[in-house]
Amino acid sequence: MNAISSKPVSARVLDAAIAWQLCLDCGHGSLVEQAEFTKWYEANEEHARAWRQLGMLDHRFSNASLPARNALLNARNGLHQRVRKLGSGLASIVLVCGLTLFAGKSYLPIDYWMADQRTATGEQRELQLADGTVINLNTHSAVDVKFDADTRRIILQEGEIMVQTGHGDPRPFIVQTRDGSLRALGTRFLVKREDDGTRLSVLQSRVAARPEDSNDETLYSEGQQVLMHRDRLGQSVAVNAGADAWTRGMLVLDNVRLADMVHELNRYQRGHLGVDPQVADLRITGSFPLNNVQLALNALQPTLPVKIEQLTPWWITVSAKP
Repeated sequence: MNAISSKPVSARVLDAAIAWQLCLDCGHGSLVEQAEFTKWYEANEEHARAWRQLGMLDHRFSNASLPARNALLNARNGLHQRVRKLGSGLASIVLVCGLTLFAGKSYLPIDYWMADQRTATGEQRELQLADGTVINLNTHSAVDVKFDADTRRIILQEGEIMVQTGHGDPRPFIVQTRDGSLRALGTRFLVKREDDGTRLSVLQSRVAARPEDSNDETLYSEGQQVLMHRDRLGQSVAVNAGADAWTRGMLVLDNVRLADMVHELNRYQRGHLGVDPQVADLRITGSFPLNNVQLALNALQPTLPVKIEQLTPWWITVSAKP
């Protein structure tokens, strides 16, 4: 590999190269997709370099990377499951190969990369739609905007959004996920894709929820939260305090397990952020910055019997003090 080819590329460009490879390798790439790939490849020298490096990885580690590729292709065909462990395994292969690249938990279904709007890990963004609706995208989130003459539809492909619907448009406003649909009734609400369902938190007015495999809608009012599965709706509970604090760059916790806090912070940075089982059940209350995970972790040490162990910038563990 020459000096130019071995020069590191950004994780985001590497992720895009992997997504394109999965799209083209599946054997169903349309002429439009091939043309879009060519446009992407030629747009930037870094894109071409990432594609060449990825090809070398495939040549050297074809057997090792095959499970990850198959899992992702299955996801593209409808499983829509995150494959973090496989993604981390492929990242290890990258490190072994001597490239200073890290993709980590960025291996998502191709729908994420093809979405109209998306945010990277740790990034947040506000969108202003034509009808006056404002959508905030949280870390590593993706949406498609499908407005037509009859319906205003937002498809949440990944992550979490806050919606504040515009007024004066008679068309119904619907947020669609793999688990069902949420119809806004002049409102502000949160929608979050989770491993086992879609979480709705109503902050203002009301939202009608309908699971994918049901014809019945259920109304939820301000202050209510529910987890929607494809075939049913969970039990309604109160919205967590500070549920929308992430739109202001903060994580607000009230008597939460340390393990749950670490899990939430892990969404905002690449790599592994873990917690020692000895301290996992400690409780924490407070407000922490999401744009500086290291600062948030350091704030734990004066009040809890923990220490922060950092093996690499991508591998951090909250452990018990000796």
